[in-house]
Amino acid sequence: MDFHDTQFLYRLTADFTVILHFSFVMFVLLGQIMITIGAFAGWGWVRNFKFRIIHLVSILFVVFESVAGIVCPLTTLEKWLRTQAGEASYQGDFIANWVHEVLFIDAGTVEPWVFTVCYSLFGLIVLLSFFFAPPRRISKTPAAEEV
Repeated sequence: MDFHDTQFLYRLTADFTVILHFSFVMFVLLGQIMITIGAFAGWGWVRNFKFRIIHLVSILFVVFESVAGIVCPLTTLEKWLRTQAGEASYQGDFIANWVHEVLFIDAGTVEPWVFTVCYSLFGLIVLLSFFFAPPRRISKTPAAEEV
């Protein structure tokens, strides 16, 4: 393992890209699960305005990509990095391979429109949660004046 080997660096960057991609997916998925549970449990942090906007924009980006037929930039980047690393197929390290297998299920028999419908329905759930558990901005009230 030579850190000056360009192919090694491309492979390492590709593995990091898969982990980043998986983290994004988990943020969207687990974020909504936590928002839903937190709304019923009374957790205040799930109503954090910045968190909710970032979460909404994340799923809307995925829905837009899917409806527009755009391949995810992270997928495109990973494939390019793997090509640069001289890898014909996915062959990352153990962790990267595991993350890759979880993230990219074998969907050869599933039509692409099914994913578009799933992403869109999930996006609708996120939007609906804005009405049923609306985010709140933190009010910045001045401290009580001392007499």
